[in-house]
Amino acid sequence: MSKTPLLALRGISKRFGAVQALTRVDFEVHPGEVVALVGDNGAGKSTLIKIISGIIPIDEGEILFDGKPVTLGKPQNSAALGIATVYQDLALCDNLDVVGNLFLGRELKASGAGQLVGWLDETTMERQANELLDKLSVSIPSVRTQVAALSGGQRQSIAVARAMMGSPRMVLLDEPTAALGVAQTRQVLDLIRRLREQGLGVVVISHNLADVFSVADRITVMRLGRRVASFDAKATREVEVVSAITGLAVPPREGASAPEVNP
Repeated sequence: MSKTPLLALRGISKRFGAVQALTRVDFEVHPGEVVALVGDNGAGKSTLIKIISGIIPIDEGEILFDGKPVTLGKPQNSAALGIATVYQDLALCDNLDVVGNLFLGRELKASGAGQLVGWLDETTMERQANELLDKLSVSIPSVRTQVAALSGGQRQSIAVARAMMGSPRMVLLDEPTAALGVAQTRQVLDLIRRLREQGLGVVVISHNLADVFSVADRITVMRLGRRVASFDAKATREVEVVSAITGLAVPPREGASAPEVNP
């Protein structure tokens, strides 16, 4: 793993009127790493993700990308750095097929006479769609299948694939396994692992700790707008993460090292 984080947030604070949403939060993601962001509702997870996505600006702190200071504050700025976000609602168009969803807003125009009448290059778009899904090992009946006919896991995979169209370096996933069955959840978790294998930094927001422990390398816990702990997922127990989320102490394992904790 690279010593320099792909993304590093240092001392980030954000206030909405009288509400202090974030207080001096540190957060980082390395290339080829899956970081889970967990915490109760209102912990500050969504605010942090919206800052990384460029939807809202920070009040205080510093943001580094590849070790260099950057200013986000606009979705275009985050996208230009290679940060892609897949929200929980997926924002897919059920009446379009997979190709139409993948290329929505970035359709390829036909060349020659077809260009004069506004035709699209359907052949090239279909080929590129198949190549992308093959690269991600996403299995669907056909790229010409309407999204409305796909399973929940397939829909989530298509949303992730659409985020990959711009060749991002980092992907943010908001509750990617919410409301999915066991088989569909496994499909999505496998896709997250493939993103990591391809060297992307991946951030997963999830309330499902079983899924978190299945796929994450590190687990960052938010509580009341602060980062309160960071765990190595392979060296901790679920009860310790729950303790950090709730603020209720549990006795440490004998001989276990303490997690990184922020007061």
